[in-house]
Amino acid sequence: MKHLKLAVLGAICAAAFANPAFAELKPGDKAPAFTAPAYLAGEAFTFELADALEKGPVVVYFFPAANTPGCNVEAALFSQAVDKFKAHGASVIGVTAGNVDQLAEFSSNTETCGGKFPVAADTGAKIAAEYDAVLDKKPGWADRTSYVVAPDGTIAAAYSDLNPNRHVREMLAAVEALEK
Repeated sequence: MKHLKLAVLGAICAAAFANPAFAELKPGDKAPAFTAPAYLAGEAFTFELADALEKGPVVVYFFPAANTPGCNVEAALFSQAVDKFKAHGASVIGVTAGNVDQLAEFSSNTETCGGKFPVAADTGAKIAAEYDAVLDKKPGWADRTSYVVAPDGTIAAAYSDLNPNRHVREMLAAVEALEK
């Protein structure tokens, strides 16, 4: 019931920002390499995309801000599906410029990431800018845009929509398609 309430609240918040967004990086484009401070289950570490790609495809999902309704819904959905991504050899990283001081707690909270995947701090939305994933209405924050980066470092899929509900489904389908 709580997740349903969060989903409804997230949809309302997404409607409030109601500007359709479209990912600018396209399949086949080179994914910008990045290194960022990150948290997994509350523990700080440095995330490097290049290192993650050595193990398989990486879902890089940008979200506006930790501990906001739509972002909490999206994180919970990725947390619930992370084992499906792992079954296909893929890993997940969330990236945000908003509320980065709350990422340690957000990464371990059982109602968001649940310690199942890392989240990275993108202070100033610099990484988001490289991925053409900056929120138009709030340029210091990331838009809700998800990418699958193939092990060769190219974009395999992109999906952009402020509504958090389809990102997991779209990214999982893209990861599955890499195996075909």
